[in-house]
Amino acid sequence: MNQIIELPTSQEIELAKQSSRTLAKYANQDRVTLKITGEDGQSEDITLPGHIMAMLLKISTEMSQGKAISLIPINAELTTQEAANMMNVSRPHLVKLLEQETIPFHKVGTHRRIYLEDLLAHIQENDEARSKTLDELAALSQDLGLY
Repeated sequence: MNQIIELPTSQEIELAKQSSRTLAKYANQDRVTLKITGEDGQSEDITLPGHIMAMLLKISTEMSQGKAISLIPINAELTTQEAANMMNVSRPHLVKLLEQETIPFHKVGTHRRIYLEDLLAHIQENDEARSKTLDELAALSQDLGLY
């Protein structure tokens, strides 16, 4: 995953804004046929599954806001620093979670590696638990007339 992340240029941001408006019209289709025309004038029609269209919409929407985009295969192995960055926590905190066996990991030599799939599952479990707790707190505050 060692890669250079570059922010989109102002021209790319403007193109992404235009593209996302058009892609949004077709994002819920099961499949879409696109006409691709290069700068040299050559063109081809390609058919894409709806899932790819939804991904293209997400990519263009993020780029239209000036954000950099990175695609990672689900079976990617992350370093502890990369995983900590994705969770927005410190690396020592992530290592503590690994040692508590909260998140599965394996070692490559002496280095810990986390599969992206396992990290995403942990993040989703945490989000669901947090949401459930917030729902319980909201219900309790309503029951007590605090809301």
